[in-house]
Amino acid sequence: MNSYPPELLVQLAPVMFVAGLDPQPPASAPPTTPSTPQTPRQDPFQILSLRLRDALVAQRKVAIWQPEKSKTFQVVLVDKDVPFPPRRINRPEEPQYNSAHSPLSPLTPTSPLYPDGIIAPIWVRKHTTLVPSVFVMFMRIYESPPLQTGQDEREREAEEKRRDTDLSAEIAQRKKSTNERGLKLTVVLMASRRMLDDPTLDGRLTYIRRQSGLDPRAALFVLSPVSQTEIGDFVRSLQDALWEPALEYYTNHSKRVRRKRNRHSQAASYQLPLSPMASAGIVRPLRPEGWTVRYEYKMACFAEFRSEDQVALKHYQDAYSTLIIMFGSTAILPPRTKRWAEAKVLADCINVKIVKLYLYNNEHSLALSHQNSHMRKFADFSRGWGIGEETFEFWSWLARQHRVFAELLEQGTRSNLKIPSAYPTPTPSAAILAAQSLEASQMGLDAMRILGLNPNQALQHPGFYYYMAARCTERRRERFMSMLDSEGDGQQANSPGFVNEKKVDHLAIVLELYTRSYELFKKWSPQSAQNPGRLTLWIAYRIAQTYYESGKFDMAVRFFERIAKTYRRESWESLLHPLLSQWYACAQQLGDVDLSVKLLVEMLGYGENASADDPDALQDDLLAVLQSTVPSATDEPLVVDLSDSKSILDASVVFWDSETNVGEHAPFQILLSSQSNVSLSSIPFTSLAVHFSVDVPPVIIKHAQSDPDEEIPLVQRFDLGQIQVTPGAIDSTESEMSLRWGPGTTLVFSGSVLSAIPMQLSVSKLVFTIKQSSWWIEVPVIPAVSSLEHALTAPRWLCSVDPPRFVPIRREDHSAVHIHYRSHQVQVAISHEGPAYIGEEFPIEINITNADDRELDVVLDVLLQPTEIDEAVNYIAMDDQRSTSLLKAIACGVLKPGASILKRLHLTNTGAPGERVVDISVQSHATARIPVSPKSPTSPVSPGGPSLVDKTETLRTLAVAVVQPVEAAHAVVYRRLTKLLPGLLDLAMFEGSVRDEAAAVEAVVTSTVTVVAPAGLVIDSVVLHRKDTEGAEVVDCSVDGDDFGGGTEWLAGDEFSDQCRINVIPDEEHPEKPIPGPGEYEVTWRRLLPAGGHGPRSTTRLSLPPLLPPSDGLVALLDAPTTARLHSPIALRLTIRNRHPTRSAAATVQLEPDGAAGKDAFVVAGPRNARVPVLLPGQDVCVVWNLIPIECGPVRVPRVRVLDRRSNEGDEVEVVDTRWEARPERVEDEDGREVVVTTTRDAYVLVVP
Repeated sequence: MNSYPPELLVQLAPVMFVAGLDPQPPASAPPTTPSTPQTPRQDPFQILSLRLRDALVAQRKVAIWQPEKSKTFQVVLVDKDVPFPPRRINRPEEPQYNSAHSPLSPLTPTSPLYPDGIIAPIWVRKHTTLVPSVFVMFMRIYESPPLQTGQDEREREAEEKRRDTDLSAEIAQRKKSTNERGLKLTVVLMASRRMLDDPTLDGRLTYIRRQSGLDPRAALFVLSPVSQTEIGDFVRSLQDALWEPALEYYTNHSKRVRRKRNRHSQAASYQLPLSPMASAGIVRPLRPEGWTVRYEYKMACFAEFRSEDQVALKHYQDAYSTLIIMFGSTAILPPRTKRWAEAKVLADCINVKIVKLYLYNNEHSLALSHQNSHMRKFADFSRGWGIGEETFEFWSWLARQHRVFAELLEQGTRSNLKIPSAYPTPTPSAAILAAQSLEASQMGLDAMRILGLNPNQALQHPGFYYYMAARCTERRRERFMSMLDSEGDGQQANSPGFVNEKKVDHLAIVLELYTRSYELFKKWSPQSAQNPGRLTLWIAYRIAQTYYESGKFDMAVRFFERIAKTYRRESWESLLHPLLSQWYACAQQLGDVDLSVKLLVEMLGYGENASADDPDALQDDLLAVLQSTVPSATDEPLVVDLSDSKSILDASVVFWDSETNVGEHAPFQILLSSQSNVSLSSIPFTSLAVHFSVDVPPVIIKHAQSDPDEEIPLVQRFDLGQIQVTPGAIDSTESEMSLRWGPGTTLVFSGSVLSAIPMQLSVSKLVFTIKQSSWWIEVPVIPAVSSLEHALTAPRWLCSVDPPRFVPIRREDHSAVHIHYRSHQVQVAISHEGPAYIGEEFPIEINITNADDRELDVVLDVLLQPTEIDEAVNYIAMDDQRSTSLLKAIACGVLKPGASILKRLHLTNTGAPGERVVDISVQSHATARIPVSPKSPTSPVSPGGPSLVDKTETLRTLAVAVVQPVEAAHAVVYRRLTKLLPGLLDLAMFEGSVRDEAAAVEAVVTSTVTVVAPAGLVIDSVVLHRKDTEGAEVVDCSVDGDDFGGGTEWLAGDEFSDQCRINVIPDEEHPEKPIPGPGEYEVTWRRLLPAGGHGPRSTTRLSLPPLLPPSDGLVALLDAPTTARLHSPIALRLTIRNRHPTRSAAATVQLEPDGAAGKDAFVVAGPRNARVPVLLPGQDVCVVWNLIPIECGPVRVPRVRVLDRRSNEGDEVEVVDTRWEARPERVEDEDGREVVVTTTRDAYVLVVP
């Protein structure tokens, strides 16, 4: 931004003049003697003045980028009697004062703008350094010394009043000058702390204010020496108090300028004053458009003083648009004149102001749009002015615009400006969804464009615009150099612009801009996997080119070395070839012959980018260097490492087979092809060394001399014969062949390799040796190993030379061959009698046979795969090993050819049925001794290489189905017991170990055991193992008396039943919780074998089901005998039990005799209708009748009806015959409530005579 006046670019802020803080010279101290040293004591008011100066000046620095809107002034330290510049050219007492104009007005003949200037930087400088908005004056108030003895108080007061009068007069004089300019004057009186406590201080301050004419508000302050923190608070409060007067001052200026603009717009013409200077010739007054620009610019500046950015932006835009109108007419602003140049500078500065205000408001797109529009408009103007793209002035101006914009962005980013990111959000958002919807609706490409981003409309970081400035400066230099070559035109050569351009160091400017751009690109675009920083490298490449053009070849070489590393690694051939060419030119200028040779050899590999008209150009340059120079070292070869770069020849190695056996030949071909635009026929290749990946001597191919004029065929094939690959050998294989390549020719070296030991064999590198004069050069070439997924063409195998015909090799591992021992012929047979049963040791026979012609040492591994079946614990066992997963290294001994061995594996399964998977690995080792080859100590064998052990592994996988041998189904019913409940006051019920046995029920479990084994079983025994708990206890079981001995065979589908009674006591706190079964059946069985025998004895355990008895409420239990004798009394007992946990019961009992056939079958003794006492929760009551049967046969007992009278109508209570009760388990509905199942049947008694 140094190209423009700083007054037109800086951020404007209210100006405050501060006077009275000048440092005072130190007072002369009396001389001291060495015997009485004194430390000078500094004046506290001088310290206060220095601290105030620092605090005020530090409030705001003059800068271009200051977006903060804090109430801070731009402080200027002045003298107390500093004069203000005159407002008009005449003095107020002169009669022409009212019609006079400002000294800077275009209407004033002595003005630098006379007669048609628009605005000058000095006008801004006047309002920033010469005229303030407020004036603050620091002064000392007089303080009388302490009253001495004999001193009169009236004399002291008179002295203070005299001093205050003088102080008031000085303030009034300053007040007069500030009033003339409409400025706010504020006085700060500095006093000691003692003075602040003086009761006369208020009266003295009032007197000073009245005498000096100070305003009653924010015009007089008193300050005493305070600390640095308190000074900061005082400065902030002072600025806050004076902020409104300052804004008012600039507002008044804006109103005055607006009135002038309005009067000017209404006036038809302007009458210029006559002057001797004007009468000498015709003057061109400032046109109305110029006055509009002047007034709009002034109002924009005053709005900027007031921190009203939007108002300032509007006035700057109006001034800029009017300037564009003026530039559009050469009659208003003739090109290449002084006023034209001033207006052009003013337009550029206003553009910077507008862009800056847009950026303050984070309107990045508007800022960039205005910047681009400004450059585009003035580029069009420049073409009309004769300053188009063919002139250096055009590119100089364009570079300046880019640089100013970059510097503005750089200053903004150092503060609070955030450059928006143009990268899309990682989450699939509305853009992707909108793109999909637009594609689905076929709205076309025009609608799709709204989803993209135009790079010209995206604000970049400052480094990009520094780069653009550097590119424009390069164009500027090109145009200047072209004009310098055609300097014969005298008029052009003597122009001031051309003379000044000769003094410009263009390359230094380009280097400065590129360097700054390079630094910012590294800062804003750090190199990563997603952003490799290629543009940063391109800028570094431009820096290297600039160093080359400026003659700093050593610096250019440093940049070329760093850039070439990345270009080589990422294979940027189109960029690397010109880089190598300039690098080679630098090496020539520096006289580095070794580097020149290396670069020429590397450039041979990038011959595709060379000229197709002269394929011998590169090799001729290399031969010229080899014949005319001497290397730096002659006793050792110059190695040209092309590992990261492109090789001089395209080398590929193809093996016909991917693997072969020891002692068998493995054919291979080495294809070496030259570039289509480069000839290597004259390069003196003396030999080619083929190095293998193992420690063996290389194969040397020496060059055989041939006729240099003989035409080189497109494809040649040479036979290398059979190569014995023996590690540790000393002698190498040598042969002679022609090592010449023309443009686009191919040499194919074919042969075969033979090895006595296993290995992974490939060609590691090819080393070309070039010898010419005293030069000895070695060029290692790494054969290309390409993946079929990324290769454009598959590797080729030459089948025919005339005509050339290749066969593609579509195999990933084409560049290596795996040599291994011949696989052993081992047969593995597996047999078993499936399926396996849960709980048995299932035998699996493994028969291993040696079908090879060698003795084999066989080892067996067995792996039981884990299963996803819950609670399944499986075991495998063989010999003396047992494991849940792996049996390792089970020795099977040495098997001679034709011998076999049988191994038995036992599989034990538990848990649920399913499939078990067993992996069997048979590993065979040859017993014959393997020849051991010596190894070089410098080439250790890779741990990942092929094994030297003659070993073969045979794998088998077995899936065994596992089923249950027997299955059990259980049916459970529940019966209530008629035992009376204990009383509520029974103390034994309050003991913790006593359970409420009256709440017990009897569960009858009927278990049906079914044989599901397909082959059948022999059941030896079935035993119920009791596991009684507090909640459940087995009473009896029918299986206890059964005898399963005798070896009875049970086939699939056979079944037997067992019934057991269990006494169950539900949990009172958790009645819904199931009670575990109090036992399990143990079934001992044996498998039926196909031959008629029996397998080993196995055991299956079947647990009793969990018990969940239903809950009870109010119930009536009827207990009647099964048989009775005629005319003998029997007892009919009814127990009413309240098992509800919280509700009491009020029940009534009714006995209804059987009236069928017109007579009763019993004579009843007892109540027919009765009301039982209220039953509390947990209580019961028993009602007994005596019945005398008077009829024989099955007779129905009189019906008993029980009603619960808690409701109005009464609820009938279920009457249960305890002899036939069978309730199901607890059942809940969808809402989690228990479903009550009721069954009602009549009770019968068999009466016998």
